[in-house]
Amino acid sequence: MTLKPSLVTRIAVGKLVGLIFGLIGFFILPAFGVDDLKIRLGVLFWYITLGAIIGIFGVLNFHPVLRIPLPWWARGLFLGAWMNFVLTLFVFDMFASILAAHPVMGLSSPWWFVAEGALFGLIVGGLATYIGGEGAATAPVRPDALIIR
Repeated sequence: MTLKPSLVTRIAVGKLVGLIFGLIGFFILPAFGVDDLKIRLGVLFWYITLGAIIGIFGVLNFHPVLRIPLPWWARGLFLGAWMNFVLTLFVFDMFASILAAHPVMGLSSPWWFVAEGALFGLIVGGLATYIGGEGAATAPVRPDALIIR
């Protein structure tokens, strides 16, 4: 569907999908006993930012050090899982208390948020690549941008 590869389009798609996931989290958290507005807003902004990061990384479709191709599913899967891993390290106790009080489908470990991040990364990476393209074509270099004035 990509008519013209664009980094801005990739970032917009990532932010839109992040907004959707973030709003779901924002409105579902009170059902799990989280009434703190700061936490709910943090989840909302986390997914918007994570979507933008995954969108930005669509420019790198080749690993510069390992010299291997990086398909969209590998980038999205890794970035989503890694960022939610970092999030879980910071708020492990809060996630553990929420899941202990309200286990979702029998899942009581906060580490499931890493798998949820991987799924989120796959969704964002796939949609951003389908709609906005990938690789160097998304961020072409203008010759006049290299001139120092």
